[in-house]
Amino acid sequence: MGGVSERQTSAPVPVSRPVLSLTLAEMMEDTRAQAGAMYLLAADPPVLEMAVMAGLPRAFAAPWERVTPHAGVPVADALRERRLIWIGGEEEMARRYPRVAVVLPYPFAMAALPIATESAAYGAAFLTWPASHPATLSARDRDRLTTACRRLAGRLERAARAGLPVRPEPDLPAAPTVNGLLGTLGPVEAARMVARLPYGLCSLDLDGRVGFVSTAAAGLLGVPAGRLLGARLWSAVPWLNDPVYEDRYRAALLSQRSTSFVALRPPGDWLSFRLYPSRTGLSVRVGRARAAAAGAPAAPPAADAPSRLVTVSHMVSLTGALAQAVGVRDVVQLVADEIAPRAGAQALIVLGSRAGRMRVLGHRGYPDPRVLEPFDGMPLTERTPGTHALRKGTPVFLESPADLHRRYPARQATPDGYAAWAFLPLIASGRPVGTCVLAYAAPHVFAEDERAVLTSLAGLVAQALDRAQLYDAKHRLAHGLQAALLPHTLPALPGIEAAVRYLPATRGMDIGGDFYDLVPTGGGTAAAVIGDVQGHNVTAAGLMGQVRTAVRAYTAVGRAPEEVMRHTNRLLIDLGTELFASCLYLRFVPGGGRAVLSRAGHPPPLLRRPDGRVRVLDLAGGPLLGIDAAAGYPATEVELVPGTLLALYTDGLVESPGVDIDDALAGLGRRLARAGDLPLDELADLLVRDEAGAEERADDIALLLLRVRGA
Repeated sequence: MGGVSERQTSAPVPVSRPVLSLTLAEMMEDTRAQAGAMYLLAADPPVLEMAVMAGLPRAFAAPWERVTPHAGVPVADALRERRLIWIGGEEEMARRYPRVAVVLPYPFAMAALPIATESAAYGAAFLTWPASHPATLSARDRDRLTTACRRLAGRLERAARAGLPVRPEPDLPAAPTVNGLLGTLGPVEAARMVARLPYGLCSLDLDGRVGFVSTAAAGLLGVPAGRLLGARLWSAVPWLNDPVYEDRYRAALLSQRSTSFVALRPPGDWLSFRLYPSRTGLSVRVGRARAAAAGAPAAPPAADAPSRLVTVSHMVSLTGALAQAVGVRDVVQLVADEIAPRAGAQALIVLGSRAGRMRVLGHRGYPDPRVLEPFDGMPLTERTPGTHALRKGTPVFLESPADLHRRYPARQATPDGYAAWAFLPLIASGRPVGTCVLAYAAPHVFAEDERAVLTSLAGLVAQALDRAQLYDAKHRLAHGLQAALLPHTLPALPGIEAAVRYLPATRGMDIGGDFYDLVPTGGGTAAAVIGDVQGHNVTAAGLMGQVRTAVRAYTAVGRAPEEVMRHTNRLLIDLGTELFASCLYLRFVPGGGRAVLSRAGHPPPLLRRPDGRVRVLDLAGGPLLGIDAAAGYPATEVELVPGTLLALYTDGLVESPGVDIDDALAGLGRRLARAGDLPLDELADLLVRDEAGAEERADDIALLLLRVRGA
């Protein structure tokens, strides 16, 4: 009965009713917002999809048409945290959401809200206000927005229960304008007045389409009015088809501040454009540029010069590249190759901090690194632009040496020979991780939008640098662990020559589980072992050390080869690890002339006789260590006459994509046959020479050579 009563009192939302558009329009009207959008949450896979937008071209939000609930954007945070997210301006946006600010580096405020009930989430919304909006959101507006979203969530919940899904709706049209000019003067007199003006006028809608153009404006643009009407201005006028001019249009719409630019109409006429925005579009005044303004850019931009500091496509590729950067060196190189040139900088320094002092993590553009010595080890308490940015988390822009000396009097001379600098704090998860310094060869004026973009890019770099420093720390730890667990030298044994080579992988953490050892057993004999623990991380390196220690221990108490393997297998299983290991164990028989070998899933060794013939030893064996507690590892006895050479190796030496393993073994055997009489160290270098010179190695490589000397 309760369910029936609820359905009677709470009617489901009809699918045809534009419930999202009506709610969005109400929210914008109540709070005098300039623009907004509604997202619906799709369940499989979970993703926020833009359902309706108003007040701005949808192209402005194109990178965020579909976002995951875990994306670093305001609507995703609002939904995930179930609270209103407020960003009061471009500086706050650059600091908290650099990926948004780098695409929209303009002054505007934003609120993002969840559309959710206590039991379920249905979507999210955002609204924007122009730069003139106060830096805080009033309690009245906050209450109206949260109430509207909560009410909408309830309606969506009832619709979902009734099986009536709400789908995306057409974007809301711009609000109608009241043409006071026509209402006061009449259309004829208005047209006459516009014609008498000494400059041209045209109007653009929110998508940049021309709705009106005066005769003077068409004449200045050099395009008939009929071709301009209904077309986007920068599409109808070829020489305006430059992202830098479209960027001024975007800046005017988002900030609701007038903007201007000067453009060259070929072959040599400079025109000035002033854009006056409103909530419904822009009015554009077109005139001839005065000599001083037109003379600023002596020539039109070069064809290959970047017209905007960062485009959307460049931001996407840069974000992907930063996500793939592994170590600090990779991040520095990426900043040097991708960001500094686009910013017009000639040099850069990436600074970090440790134990209260600044540290130079990397640099570019300083042929003499001694210039950077004052930065390295500088106390954070010293008053310099770099320490200020790092401590306060705010950028410092110095446009000339005079600006530097005025703001930092203690700096009596430019420290690096450059003439302008941008000190960008690198803030990740609210923590300062470093400072990026861009240096310019000549004085440089940092425009407002350039400062916003550089600050936003610094946020992206900070996240990558934070990951890179953590990776480098783990890398050093893992390499130290691996170096401590592998033998530093091989023991000298009577009657046996030995040489070893180890090459780390070039992917992952450049470490792995390959191991080797040569263990004296008394009586002038020895045991040798080589193996490979699955993985390329600290866990693999640690397990490798345990396996090697176990083999040594079982060898020391005189276990036979098959018992050494069986007990080591049992140890791995008892440790409860999910990693497996391959292993090859060899014991020289006292008295010489023979060896006993046992194998656990490891590549077979190669044996070279004194006459140069090489064969692959076909040994009986068992499965990988760590799989089957009941597995057996039978041993095989091999004759070793003086001059015999054994090559023990891990699979990284013979396995590579697209190469048959039998062909690889045959190739290794031929090289061993031709060069097996070389001194053992030279032979080891020869056998790994191709792999040592490779730019990429998917796996690490261990090679252990053993040669039986004559009596």
